[in-house]
Amino acid sequence: MPEFIPIIQLGDPVLRQKAAWVENTQDKYIQKLIDDLTVTVAQANGVGIAAPQVAASYRLFIVASRPNLRYPNAPVMEPTAMINPRIIDHSTEIVKGWEGCLSVPGIRGLVPRYKHLTIAYTDRNGKLKKQELTDFVARIFQHEYDHLDGVVFVDRVENSLDMITEDEYQKRVINHT
Repeated sequence: MPEFIPIIQLGDPVLRQKAAWVENTQDKYIQKLIDDLTVTVAQANGVGIAAPQVAASYRLFIVASRPNLRYPNAPVMEPTAMINPRIIDHSTEIVKGWEGCLSVPGIRGLVPRYKHLTIAYTDRNGKLKKQELTDFVARIFQHEYDHLDGVVFVDRVENSLDMITEDEYQKRVINHT
């Protein structure tokens, strides 16, 4: 039965480690981890979650864009497990957008990311997939991909003035007051 896994917070050393390659996608632990991460990201109102965020240092994350309290304008997509993901190509265009993180509660930052990506990953059935991602979903992918290398979104914020609290984000960006 899939279950919620506690999310570790900034300061836990696992968040700063380079995650291990998944050798066997069909391993029972990896399959359960995928199910548990899918439950965890939904219950936490996230749009993505990486295995290192639950102290499982593997190159695996879930991209699960959908509108929720934290991202009311997110596009809808099926939660997708991405194992051993890679960025094959990216646009030259970089766009700044607001990001938060389940491991860095209460803070948002304007983060520069590539607008368009070509990616490859192994799905939970062991099949190699190649995909084009743009805009918000490309941002989610890059955010989660960073977690696999021990990078957190605050590391990518260019200026401390580009950081605000979650409450201010909700007031100023979401509610436009």
